[in-house]
This record gives sequence, C-alpha cells and structure tokens, in this order.
Amino acid sequence: MSGAAAIEAVYGRTADGHLAARLGDNAYLAVPVSEGLRIKNAWRLGQPIAEWTQAQFYGGMGTVPDEAAFRAHVEELVQHRREVHALGRTHEPGNGVWTPWEWSQGAEVYAEGVVFHSTAGHGGFNLDDTRNATMPAILRIESGWYEEDCDWALVAFGFPELFTAYERRIAEKTLRDTFPERWEAIHGRALAPGESFMNDRRLFEVAHAQDWIVVSAIRSDVRPGFVECIATLGGDRAGSRRCYLVPAGEYRCEPHGFVIDEARHDIWDGPTAFAA
Repeated sequence: MSGAAAIEAVYGRTADGHLAARLGDNAYLAVPVSEGLRIKNAWRLGQPIAEWTQAQFYGGMGTVPDEAAFRAHVEELVQHRREVHALGRTHEPGNGVWTPWEWSQGAEVYAEGVVFHSTAGHGGFNLDDTRNATMPAILRIESGWYEEDCDWALVAFGFPELFTAYERRIAEKTLRDTFPERWEAIHGRALAPGESFMNDRRLFEVAHAQDWIVVSAIRSDVRPGFVECIATLGGDRAGSRRCYLVPAGEYRCEPHGFVIDEARHDIWDGPTAFAA
C-alpha cells in the first residue's frame, strides 16, 4: 500500500491489559474510569503494543463509553489523516514572518492565501487580503489573523473544502461553544440550553444575577466537614464579597459557578484558611 491507503491503525493489548492503538508515531490508550474509558495518548513509543504501560501515556483526549467507541474514535483519526493526505497541504520552514504570537517557526499551507503559522508558544491562521475579503462578514477578523485555540474554527467554516470531516466536526463544536451568536447567525436559529457552553453561561448569569456565586473555595480547617466559599453577587469578581460555609458533601465545582442558598448556607466571618 502507498499514500492514503497505507494510513491505518494497529490495535492490541498493553502489558496492563488495556486496549491500545498505534497510528503512525501516535499511540492511544483506553484507561477504565468510572464513566467509561479515558483516552490517553503518547508519541513515538518504540516497543510493541504488548509492552506498553499506562505510565508511558501523558496526554488526555476525553472519555468514551466503551471499547467500540474507542475504536470508532481512532478510526475517525485514521480517516482524518487520509483526508489530510488527499488535501495536499504543504509545509514550509520558518520564513521570518512576524505573527501576533512571535516569529513564525514553520508554516502549513492549506491553500493560496490560507497559511497556518506555528511559533514557540502559540500559533494560528493568516488569511491574505484576498482570502479574508471572501470570508463571510459574521466570521471575519479584520486583521486576517485567527489564533489556534478558537478562532481557527472561523476559518474552517469560511473554507470548509480545505478541512477534513474531523476538523469540521471540531470546528462546529468550537464555534457553538465559543461564538454562540455567530453560530446562531450562520444556522438561522437560536441555541437551546445545553447546546453551547458560552450561551449556557450567559443564561446562567442572567438567571442568577441577584444570587451569590462562589468564585473561590477551600476546605475549612476551623470547621471540619465544611468548605469555605468566597462568593460575589452574580459572580462578578470585581464586586463585594462574602464568605459562606457549605457542607463538603454538597459543594460541587459547577461549570458556571456554585450558587449559594442563603436559606441554608451560613455567612462565615470567623478565622479562614483564605487568610493563609
């Protein structure tokens, strides 16, 4: 086999008995956890899969429910690599280009005028004037620079033909979670609760504007079994603060903040671990 047809995953069991896969220089491991299997990854493991151990894996790629889902995840990455191969992206060494994140140390050319730059600390896409002018206005950043954490999804929506199915799926989620107003404008409908992290945060902030929201918490040394919680009105970190005691078994790190129940959670003005 050659080219895209040669890109395939090899599966096996590690010395720990966990399902694992090798895809080129990348290694993936399915580690049992309470909610299913956590996918961990590593790079350039030289030994056969049967000699791998969990200690060699350091990265995390989310959780799947079972081994079938783990295999499906790996096969999606296989298809992604095949599509990247077919797209014919080219690599260039550092060419003295200054980016908003330092000097470019290398570039990946997706197409004429669509270039991804890597630097020592960060990276992102640069669209030349012609390409940037063709971006839908709702997606366009006037500078033509789109950083790699979130803004890249705008480029993927603007030029979907330059991205793989896997990348487009991730871009869809990134746009929905990070830029809900832009997602709604593109799709012509409002996001429902639970569909977007940032939209859910906005709804949370509106619903709890007059509630005390925890912004910092620590287990109490003075009151064992309780958590000392610093809370502000509406979660505004610049606003006035109160300290509450919340039973340790009740306190949870909620996605948008833990809401104080003033009828049950007592204000605490005694000695606190926060002073230390």
